[in-house]
Amino acid sequence: MTEKPDRTISKVIDELDNLITEIPRLNDKTVDKIDTRLRAIIGKASQGLSPIQMILAYTDWLAHLSIAPARRLKLMQSFSEKVLQLSTYTARTIAEKTEEPPLPTSSFFKHALWKKLPFNVLARGHGMALEWLREADADVPGMDPLSVELVNFMNEQVLDIASPSNFLATNPEALKVTWDNKGKNLLEGIGNAQRDIQKKLLKDNRPEMGDYKVGENLGITPGQVIFQNHLIEVIQYSPATETVAKEPLLIVPAWIMKYYILDLLPENSMVNYLVGQGKTVFMISWKNPGKEDRELDLDDYLKAGFLAAMDAVKAVVPDTKINTMGYCIGGTLLSIGAAYLAREGDDSINSVTLLAAQADFTEAGEITRFIGASQLAFLDSMMWTDGYLEAANMSGAFKALRSQDMIWNPAVERYYMGRESKPIPLMAWNADGTRMPAAMHSRYLHELFVENRLAECKFLVDGRPVAIQDIRAPFFIVGTTADHVAPWKSVYKLHRIARSDITFLLTSGGHNAGIACGPEHPRRSYQVAFQEPMDLYIDPDRWTASQETHTGSWWPVLDLWLDQQCSETVEPPPMGAPESGYEVLWPAPGKYVFG
Repeated sequence: MTEKPDRTISKVIDELDNLITEIPRLNDKTVDKIDTRLRAIIGKASQGLSPIQMILAYTDWLAHLSIAPARRLKLMQSFSEKVLQLSTYTARTIAEKTEEPPLPTSSFFKHALWKKLPFNVLARGHGMALEWLREADADVPGMDPLSVELVNFMNEQVLDIASPSNFLATNPEALKVTWDNKGKNLLEGIGNAQRDIQKKLLKDNRPEMGDYKVGENLGITPGQVIFQNHLIEVIQYSPATETVAKEPLLIVPAWIMKYYILDLLPENSMVNYLVGQGKTVFMISWKNPGKEDRELDLDDYLKAGFLAAMDAVKAVVPDTKINTMGYCIGGTLLSIGAAYLAREGDDSINSVTLLAAQADFTEAGEITRFIGASQLAFLDSMMWTDGYLEAANMSGAFKALRSQDMIWNPAVERYYMGRESKPIPLMAWNADGTRMPAAMHSRYLHELFVENRLAECKFLVDGRPVAIQDIRAPFFIVGTTADHVAPWKSVYKLHRIARSDITFLLTSGGHNAGIACGPEHPRRSYQVAFQEPMDLYIDPDRWTASQETHTGSWWPVLDLWLDQQCSETVEPPPMGAPESGYEVLWPAPGKYVFG
């Protein structure tokens, strides 16, 4: 006799229940570990970019275009007009045999050969395609602003790759060099490519620094390391004058780079210049972290870094206030540290100088294209796996923002032209990258870049928020006009936060070259103005329109301002303070800079 259907179903359900209970359950920790590992693998394959975020951005773009028929029609009309303009331009240049320059869309189209057929047509077609894509992905109602940035970025990347300057057959300069050299340049280029591939396969990460070497011709200002812990070395530089300003200067460089960008060749070393002007200079040299440093947090960089260095300076120059200077992310840390000391009632800071440093990240520049939620998840996973973020990931992101100038043009020079260009000091320093510990970089991106906690007085130190508004020391702030890492208008935002005197200086140049320009530079110019806390706010555009432009380096202005913060001149302090545990350990540039 067969079983009743309801008993059969009940038996099957019981068996399924038993089977489910027998299956080992994954706990949350295991789930996170597996998923994190997968994201890390994908992230490494995509060079740190989130493919999901890219897909979502394009979906956002195409979905909103799909419900904008009038805009699509306008784009079709614009495309047709550009095709007609290109056809007319081509016909006119052929008939009249004129040599018209292409549209100025690339720094590589400046050569006179790009005025000749058919290369001028190719260059103009490339420029028109770029213009049309910018029309297509701009101002689409409903699109998320980050999606607009990402779509625009990816479209430009694709067109940069497809630029006629990147192909031998369509690059007149490369063709001429090949003809003149009877192809020898291509053999040289093949040799360069083979060496690069071999280096990649061997995982040779040694920086290409050419004739430059730290301790031999870079970072050679005389000094001594007087303190070392697990995170920093403190360098005290030897005096170069009989008397010095009583108040010493502590420099907090970024740990995203080696400190010696401020101590390059002697003629463009800020350290050497300031020491020569009678300043007692101390420098933090950060350790290049490894896997063992994965748990280092921003609190560690504050306490074992900035505050530990402050203690060393106080021991060498006791009972004296300290002038401080921070560069890039080092300036952000200095802002946090100065706010923390102010909160604790410590008035040991005499002045604060910020070089291309941000405290308000609401308009943090083009790098925010890589700071979406999905992107951060991939970065966090990669850093969790390795314990740090590789220097190559950081430099790759910055290069992608200027891909034609920093990737494709150098590749053309190296592989088509066969030219092995020797690095200049700044390029040699730039090749000597550093890693970012996982915990620190994750908190930096989430709490500062995304949540903007420092500007909102929500960034916690010892469980309590710090506020830049508490700082009473005067500020000297430097922004650079061509900065795509810390845009000057973002740096300028400190005017809306600080409640003390501000001297703001805007100099020509980029994030690095604008700062490390040397005390004499005929191609540099700057504007500078002073503002008291009760002065009316001036927006950035009106500020630049109303300030006089001066020619030359801004370094003498900084030196004069530091002199104004000096109470008197005294004999140079001793090297170190052995009685307080700060003995001379070894000569500058120290040991951590070689890590």
